[in-house]
Amino acid sequence: MELSAIPGVGEKTADALAQLDDPETALRTGDVATLSRAPGVTEGRAARIARAAIRTEHDDPGGFLATDRAHEVYRKLLAELKARTVTDYAAKRVETFYPSAAESRIEEVRAFAEAAMDRSVDEATLDALSGVEPLQEPRDVRVRDRCLATTDGETYAKAREAVPELPVEVVDDARGLAELARAYSSVVALDEAFAGVEVDGDVRVEPGALADPVEVVPERALAFFATNRDRLRAAIAVHRAAGLDPPCDLDALESALDRLADDGGIAGDEEVDRLAGALDDLDAAVGMAENVANDRLREAIEERDVTIEGADLLSLVERGAGVDSLLSRELADEYAAAVEDARTHLVESLSLDPGEAEVARRAFGDEPTFPVDHEESVVTRLREDLTAAKERRETRLKRDLATDLADQREDAEALVAAALELDVELAVARFAADYDCTMPTFEGEGVAVEGGRSLLLDVPHDEVDPVDYAVDGVALLSGVNSGGKTSMLDLVASVVVLAQMGLPVPAESVRLQRFSALHYHAKTQGTLDAGAFESTVREFADVADGGSGSLVLVDELESITEPGASAKIIAGILEALDENGATAVFVSHLAGEIRETTDFPVTVDGIEAVGLEDGELVVNRSPVKDHLARSTPELIVEKLAGESDASFYDRLLEKFE
Repeated sequence: MELSAIPGVGEKTADALAQLDDPETALRTGDVATLSRAPGVTEGRAARIARAAIRTEHDDPGGFLATDRAHEVYRKLLAELKARTVTDYAAKRVETFYPSAAESRIEEVRAFAEAAMDRSVDEATLDALSGVEPLQEPRDVRVRDRCLATTDGETYAKAREAVPELPVEVVDDARGLAELARAYSSVVALDEAFAGVEVDGDVRVEPGALADPVEVVPERALAFFATNRDRLRAAIAVHRAAGLDPPCDLDALESALDRLADDGGIAGDEEVDRLAGALDDLDAAVGMAENVANDRLREAIEERDVTIEGADLLSLVERGAGVDSLLSRELADEYAAAVEDARTHLVESLSLDPGEAEVARRAFGDEPTFPVDHEESVVTRLREDLTAAKERRETRLKRDLATDLADQREDAEALVAAALELDVELAVARFAADYDCTMPTFEGEGVAVEGGRSLLLDVPHDEVDPVDYAVDGVALLSGVNSGGKTSMLDLVASVVVLAQMGLPVPAESVRLQRFSALHYHAKTQGTLDAGAFESTVREFADVADGGSGSLVLVDELESITEPGASAKIIAGILEALDENGATAVFVSHLAGEIRETTDFPVTVDGIEAVGLEDGELVVNRSPVKDHLARSTPELIVEKLAGESDASFYDRLLEKFE
């Protein structure tokens, strides 16, 4: 599929779509989630592009919805379908469903809808779906504590291109490598020449590292899963709740995600947590250790009477000695005990291992001082050791985890895509269940509805009276006011729009032909002026001339001008539609007059009011074929005639005969 050949896709958008792995499949299947990953393409635009691509794929010229009212019916039906989606993705995805005259497109969606209607809907699945979103690309990954090293300029260029996440350094010899080892927590040397060279620090010689970036920069693979961790967990929950066949081992993926932190680091490892906690608490622990030592030493001084003979005092003064010398001479044991308490507190509060404890103990020296103070250089060394140990362990664990996850990205994408598509399927299933829908049958001519209930009425669906109606060719629909004529047109329009979207329809059964277009003209409010009247007549001329294979629904067209002229105009339109082979239903209170004016035997169907009860009409909502329904005034006059002996009512009633 040529991307720029899709209507509405310019060169810039085509270039953006081309950056996707498989844009053609995404366009063909209406995969809004994938399309919206293209730079600058929102989900709404992705849905529009998908619709255009689908039309191109099925050679569908569009234009099935030929009037504003037809579009309005479609939008209302689509809103009902969207209201049953859980995810934003599914709400956009259902927008790729549209009524079409292309048989291949209708059949494509019918297959999807039939499978969807077999889905069972449960609250656990719907709850799990609320956390599913399309996967996101992670932000650029940058690792500052690790670097690549080489002596070769060409290797340097290759490394910069292959592993942009890491700094790449050029060194001349082992001395330069040693300097890097002091500046970075770990160094990966790319040259074979460094094999066997021993330098302090974490230095690995891996000449083939560029061929397997996961080994040197596992963050690349982990960033995708860290960014989408919650989405993937939600998709896992959906698969379990719905019993979907997953593309991967859900337990293994979930276990791997549990080992991954939000920032792409390692979660759930006791040693990493211990080192991280020690780093976080180091300064506070050092300060508290000082307090422990000083509190004990202060208490010892306060409780001890120190006696110094004059000769000794003079000797100390002459030597320039101060309190430290006094402590050393008189309180040496107490000072040693206080310092030991400080060292023990520091080691235990940070949960240090023996090697770390050895460094930590040197933070408090043996030379007496008051107040007791720490050696900052030792604390700095301890911090560096803890940081290096944490980063080394995290890097190793990241490599192990990245190895587990690196090959699962495609499966993860399929996992989320399946969950999102399930939401679309369940929306169709819920729509079908809520409105007692069935799949229509495409055969014969015209349209026939049995047990249909309009979705467009502002009453609960179970309170809508089911109706039957069939039309083949051109027909007039008569009936009393508020008898359901407009609702009948809405029902016919709805089942045709849904059927030609490939979706189930709200009826016990529907049979219809595949129409080329739907022309639905709503009731006009008031008589039109000359210009508007001319425009309306021109519009019907176009329908009459080019409406072969179309469905034309018109609600009380007589309101456009005077009743006498209206009957003649409608008769002429019906004659043209009959000659052109269109299917049409015209609602009119002038059905009798129109029938007398037409030059062919036009069918007149009637929604019959069977009487009045407490001032309310009792109506048979299903039209009676070949029957001109009585009007509301006739029913009222008939009621008055039955209740009175006055001849006046009988005389009026005779006028209706």
